[in-house]
Amino acid sequence: MKVLVVGSNGQIGQHLIQQLKASNDHTVRAMVRNKEQADTFVQQGVETVLADLEGTVDSIATAAKGCDAIVFTAGSGGKTGDDKTLLIDLDGAGKTIEAAEKAGIDRFIMVSAIQANNRDNWHHNILPYYAAKHYADKVLESSSLTYTIIRPGILLNEPGTGKVSAAENITVGSIPREDVARTIVAALEEKHTYKSAFDLIAGYDPIPDALQKF
Repeated sequence: MKVLVVGSNGQIGQHLIQQLKASNDHTVRAMVRNKEQADTFVQQGVETVLADLEGTVDSIATAAKGCDAIVFTAGSGGKTGDDKTLLIDLDGAGKTIEAAEKAGIDRFIMVSAIQANNRDNWHHNILPYYAAKHYADKVLESSSLTYTIIRPGILLNEPGTGKVSAAENITVGSIPREDVARTIVAALEEKHTYKSAFDLIAGYDPIPDALQKF
């Protein structure tokens, strides 16, 4: 399966690129927004394409052409304003979903946020971020795509363990970014995760076993 990673330069994205590059089952194309980022991936031997989430749906569809799946792990980041959260985390996700449909790509994995589906559990300090994730997920759920929505807990930079807890209603927890990427790779062709959404934190189940529960 050839996978377009949207948000390749982010921390989860970088883990995901390397894991897909090392995979015997998948190949990867990194989507980035500027030449400096592209040059970094090209130097690593990664196929790379330039496209901007603030650009057009057509430009994203062109970037995705020839791929079998899209992973959306892009984000505006904590240092930007609510305007960028709206444009990247919500509208950028929506454009990418439209682009997948336009390009005839059925498989789509969204990296969301823990409890984005449950307004009662949104953290009051980042309400616009949660609102963006909530509605981006809803757009995906109402699309024609074979989706999986992964809602990770607090993201850590420590090494992954390969063991997680995945369920439809986990309210708190954390997880290494490396294990989020591993979960994405494992979910790509795991039919149990098709048309499903779940929270994800560090736990005791090997990732392939955890994904069998849906």
